[in-house]
Amino acid sequence: MSLATRAIAEELMDADDLSPATYAAVVGDLAKVNGVTMAARPTLDFLRRGTAGMKRFRLLDVGYGDGDMLRRIARWAAKRGLEAELFGVDLNPRSQAAATAHTSADLPIRYRTGDYADHAGEGWDFIVSSLVAHHMTHDQLIAFLRFMDRESAAGWLVNDLHRHGFAHFGYPLLATLARWHPIVRHDGKLSIARSYRPAEWSPILAEAGVQARVYRAFPFRLCVEKLCAQPPR
Repeated sequence: MSLATRAIAEELMDADDLSPATYAAVVGDLAKVNGVTMAARPTLDFLRRGTAGMKRFRLLDVGYGDGDMLRRIARWAAKRGLEAELFGVDLNPRSQAAATAHTSADLPIRYRTGDYADHAGEGWDFIVSSLVAHHMTHDQLIAFLRFMDRESAAGWLVNDLHRHGFAHFGYPLLATLARWHPIVRHDGKLSIARSYRPAEWSPILAEAGVQARVYRAFPFRLCVEKLCAQPPR
């Protein structure tokens, strides 16, 4: 498979006929992949900078999957004495059951099934996503960028993969050694092929009419962020 252009094939985990048990196993292993690949690091660094001077914040995570990113954010905020109100929304109804089962009830996280666009006007400080942008069509991504830019008072972050040859050819070996679910092995490589390269973001941001910073994060993450000047809360 050439990486010169983005792949457009559908991922197996998006199949409508996937059973809830299989889906839960897949997103559970994806959470393990995120742990091994340090996926939370750029999101937590973004929040570290974005919450400077703040005492509390309200965050929307779009496409939460297993909820692992929200759990990391909740624990990160608690360690710093920050009052966090965390809300996740995911189109896939199987995500809510899987994330709820893996989340301690004492964490300040609410999971819902539905469209992020239905949560406009709800006073978000931050809107984040992880491994979601490459699942969207071009038009969906443009609309998502405009939504985040309009609805986040303090900033937004797209945390996604970098379409990089080393990651694309090395991931199958890592996934096999780790014995992750076969769907995770298949979709992980495809996800890398569906993701973006840094130069591809500039025309997308221009079309959306938003200004943001595009940067790489070790290892093989490509992030797009906007931080706004925000009075401390």
